[in-house]
Order: sequence, then C-alpha cells, then structure tokens
Amino acid sequence: MPRQDESIQATARLIAQECIAGRLRMLTRAVTKMYNQALRPHGLTVSQMNILVAVSYLGQVKQQDVCDALYLEKSTLSRDLARMRAQGWITAVPGDDRRATMLSVTAAGQQLLETAFPAWRQAQEAAKVLLGEAEATAIGRITQGMRGRGTSDRT
Repeated sequence: MPRQDESIQATARLIAQECIAGRLRMLTRAVTKMYNQALRPHGLTVSQMNILVAVSYLGQVKQQDVCDALYLEKSTLSRDLARMRAQGWITAVPGDDRRATMLSVTAAGQQLLETAFPAWRQAQEAAKVLLGEAEATAIGRITQGMRGRGTSDRT
C-alpha cells in the first residue's frame, strides 16, 4: 500500500501536468504582463483597456452588461471603474429607473483609446508570437463560442 504522501504527490503531479485552469492562468499571466508593459506608458492596464473597449463598443451601457460581456465579477469591474472614473475616462450616471448605473466613455477616454492603440497592437503581435498564429486564432474561436452560448455558463 503506497504511503499517503506518495499518493498526494502523485495526485499533485497529475494536476500540475493536466490542469487546464492552471495552465490557462499561467498563460494569462504571461500575456497580461506583455499587454500591461506595452500600455503602462499610457497609464493604462489591459483590464482597463478591455473595459474602455467594451463601453466604447456597446455605447451607453449598464455595469452588468459590461460584466456579462467581459465575464467579470461586479467587484472587479467596480474597482477598475473607480480608477477609470477618477482619471476621467468613463462617466457613470443613474439610469432611467435609478437602480442601474449607465456607463459611457468620455472624450478623454476616447482619446486614450486612440493614443494607446499602437501599444496595444505591439502587445497583440507579441502575444501572437508567444502563442503561435494558429493557437491565437483558436482562442478567438473559443471565446466567440462562449459568447454565442450566452452568460448562463458563467460561474
């Protein structure tokens, strides 16, 4: 009978070798670092850039819609939004029913998005090199599939 510590080591080895979540998180940290380094001169993180893009793309939008579009938790979005509002990139106003907050991008936010675009493009190319063109394309297909299934799959 194997000792318990050997069994735990075997379990840990299996998880370390096969865990999709662990591997994706490691990859995400590496790619996020690339984007953050490229965007840092603009005072922007990739998380903030994604929010700025989502709000720009969706127009005046509820916070919950941004959470749904980006698969974000409300607390994560709120933290980034507070910083972005303080920078003057995003405005938030009460919605028609006063229960929902409506977000929109300010002129400063639009200018930032335009100014940061070349840095984003640089990071995008570096990420494609890291991942490989076929793998980057596969990631795009996977995320499109997630969006097609809606947000009910979120946990």
